[in-house]
Amino acid sequence: MEALSCQCRFTTSYRNRATARRFRQRHSISCSAQPSQPNIKVVINGAAKEIGRAAVVAVTKARGMEVAGAVDSHLVGEDVGKVADMEPLEVPIINDLTMVLGSISQSKEAGVVVDFTDPSTVYDNVKQATAFGMRSVVYVPRIKLDTVTALSAFCEKASMGCLVAPTLSIGSILLQQAAISASFHYNNVEIVESRANSRDLPSADAVQIANNLSNLGQLYNREDLSTDVKARGQVLGEDGVRVHSLVLPGLPSSTAVHFSGPGEIYTIKHDITDVQCLMPGLILAIRKVIRLKNLIYGLEKFL
Repeated sequence: MEALSCQCRFTTSYRNRATARRFRQRHSISCSAQPSQPNIKVVINGAAKEIGRAAVVAVTKARGMEVAGAVDSHLVGEDVGKVADMEPLEVPIINDLTMVLGSISQSKEAGVVVDFTDPSTVYDNVKQATAFGMRSVVYVPRIKLDTVTALSAFCEKASMGCLVAPTLSIGSILLQQAAISASFHYNNVEIVESRANSRDLPSADAVQIANNLSNLGQLYNREDLSTDVKARGQVLGEDGVRVHSLVLPGLPSSTAVHFSGPGEIYTIKHDITDVQCLMPGLILAIRKVIRLKNLIYGLEKFL
């Protein structure tokens, strides 16, 4: 049954000026019922992961969207609501993206596949989603630029929207933008990051910041640009940006960019304490990708 929304308008009219002065008013109320917009059907691919479970909760709580499918190779058959420590959603986790897409596409409603899988499967996943008329939001760290280029050409040809987000953290994006602005005013810069484990270092965030600061016509850290002392960190790019990675169990995920100039030091820092920090960006991405007809790289395009 289609949901209806009621719009009401309250109007006041006066017979004449004299009547208006005496506050004799005639009121009328007119109402019209209009169909409300159907919810966006969201499929979480990678639903059993920590970020997938958080996404299930965020989408369920967000207005105008609902979890319509859950895909993962773990916890198959389990209700994704229970897996996410919620009330049952009557949406089982299925290890078959095509089957989930086929069942949802029959409703003819707007759909989005959120991909938390692996760089090696992203291209095929987006192609499958497109074949069923669904957009894609891809958050897969370490995705190769060749894959993004191929996806861009495919989405352009199919006129189907896709958002590839190197990060869904709005705070991380703001850090990157602030670092770009600062880079035009300082000659020395170092990136210092901390992580709880040594997997994938330097991090995607550090690499992204270094790439953003490179090729801006600035050469950093000229005094020891060519040093090979390992304690000075790893140089990323060709413009002398260095990154230092600190790894200790229990540390929050943190990224700091330190700039220095004559007589001053300018530091920008962003800490991530929980995967929940990615959810506002995810909800924004889902809402925006529905209107796209091509691939967009970077959530910052919508901030």
